[in-house]
Amino acid sequence: MASVAQVTPYSRPAVRALIVAQFATIGGFLAVLLLYVGQMTSAGVGQAEMLTGAYDPKDMAFFGVLHPVVAVLYLTGAVLGLPLAIVAGVVVAREGEALPRASRSLLLAGAVGSLLVLVARLTPPLLDMHRWWMD
Repeated sequence: MASVAQVTPYSRPAVRALIVAQFATIGGFLAVLLLYVGQMTSAGVGQAEMLTGAYDPKDMAFFGVLHPVVAVLYLTGAVLGLPLAIVAGVVVAREGEALPRASRSLLLAGAVGSLLVLVARLTPPLLDMHRWWMD
């Protein structure tokens, strides 16, 4: 009697959670970037003035309620951006044709986006943005 190895299909909830995690962390970064540029533009100041403490992101009246959520997503993306991209690449490489085209595309887009955000975080202007946000 021959035994046949059964291939388990990919876990749809896990793939969905990975896609959501990737895009949520990218969204947290983009929200901080938009707040930084918007605050600089509306106040008419440069990067050096943003770091003085006079333009604290927690003091924005309309944003005060969402600050903790965006802060968690921003920091989670800083820590887990690269591991999420690696896991997405492994899932796409391993599951290949078993994944629907949309899921495969979203995983790859999220992985590339996470890597681009990681590289962008290390540029000097965005290091200033990070100091402004973490102050």
